[in-house]
This record gives sequence, structure tokens and C-alpha cells, in this order.
Amino acid sequence: MSNSRNSPNEKLRLSKLMSERGICSRREADEYIAQGYVSVDGVVVTEMGFKVLPTVKISLSSQAMTQQNNLITIMLNKPIGYVSAQPEPRYTPAIRLITDENQWTEDNQSRLKMGDLKNIAVTGRLDIDSQGILLFTQDGRLAKKIIGENTEIEKEYIVRVVYIGTERKLPTEKLKLLNHGLELEGQKLKPAEVSWINDDQLKFVLREGKKRQIRRMCELVDLKVTGLKRVRLGNLKLGHLPEGQWRFVSTEEII
Repeated sequence: MSNSRNSPNEKLRLSKLMSERGICSRREADEYIAQGYVSVDGVVVTEMGFKVLPTVKISLSSQAMTQQNNLITIMLNKPIGYVSAQPEPRYTPAIRLITDENQWTEDNQSRLKMGDLKNIAVTGRLDIDSQGILLFTQDGRLAKKIIGENTEIEKEYIVRVVYIGTERKLPTEKLKLLNHGLELEGQKLKPAEVSWINDDQLKFVLREGKKRQIRRMCELVDLKVTGLKRVRLGNLKLGHLPEGQWRFVSTEEII
């Protein structure tokens, strides 16, 4: 199905259309096109920047599909003190923890091989003061499903808080605002599911991931976050994965 924002008579880059349809990421599309793995209405296309109508039929060769089936996804239990992506010089990126020594002993899949981390990228960041599930994947289709604009994949967090308002405890009205009604940067947030676990911990379930969203939401209702851990991403749970260790995961575990 073509993207409804595109006019049926307006041509667009083949790689862009492939990304919009969820076939692969734009980077992957460019690689497949260069290798002669993409057909448009039955004709192989190898020209970079090739433009097509949004109604065309796009097919991948068996070689491309094999490559997609071999793409790697890794779940790391990120400790506090590591940044998700390429940092400033004084910070350590979490990908440095993905080593042979840190692979969980209960991971039944094969060991880390040369090339497993090629073109792998963080999907859904955690800030330096947060911990829990941090996902790395080579699969652009999976990344888009998790962090794309229209994603419905849930992200669950355990958040330790201190109430700094004038009342004795967080008013019910403010808890309701955390669930729905807050804005960040002039934009309404999607409905969330926020509830108390105990006197100082909240459970957050979000379907979006703006920068430092939970911390900023809490500030708006006079809550100070003292601890934040992501414990679920879609169907994937952190479980017993030790802090600082990682394991391979399949797309089926997440979606």
C-alpha cells in the first residue's frame, strides 16, 4: 500500500518508497538497489536515486531476503553511566559493552562473530542516568516498527520518584495528567498508562519516545525522578538478564 501523503501521480525515490512500505530502511534499500536485488514491476533497478510512482510493485530477490533473515538484533541491560549513541569524548557508549565476555551465559544462540556489529544501531535510546533494555539492530524494518512515527509498540518503565509539590502526596488529578493531558514543546502527548507500584515507584507504559520524556512529564506534575529502568519493549521483557550483559533476540520476541 502506498503512503496516503503521496500523490498517485508524483514520483518519489525508490528507496524512500521501500522504507515507507516497511520493506527495509532507506540505507538498506540503497544497498539492495546497488546489488541488483530490487525489481520494480518485474524489472531490476540498479540506478541510485531512481524515482517511481507510489503505485508500483516492488519485489526483493531471494538474496536480499536471505540477508534480511540474517540481520542481528541484540538486547543489552544498560547500566547507569553509559550513553546510548556516539557520545562526547568523556562519555562511554553502551555498545562498548557488547563483547564476548559480556554475552549472557544463558543465551542459547551462537557467540558473537566478526561482522555482527556492522551497521548495527540503537533503536530507542536511554539517557545516561537510565538503565534497562537497550536494543541494537541491523534491521531497519524492526527499528521503524519500534520508533516510527505511528508505532503502537509499548515501552514499559519502572520509575522511582519523589514528590516535591506542596501537598502531602501526588494529587489524583496530577496522576490523571500523567496518563493523558500533558504537552511537551506545545505538542500533546499520546495517552500513557501510569500507575503506582508502591509509595515511591510508578509504572509507565508509553507508545512514543520523546527525549527524556518521562523525566519531563514528571517535572510537570512536581515529581522528581530518582531512578528509571526500561523493563519491557513490546513483548520483550528484561527478565533475568544481568546488568551490563546482553543477548541475541529475535523479531518474534518483540512483536
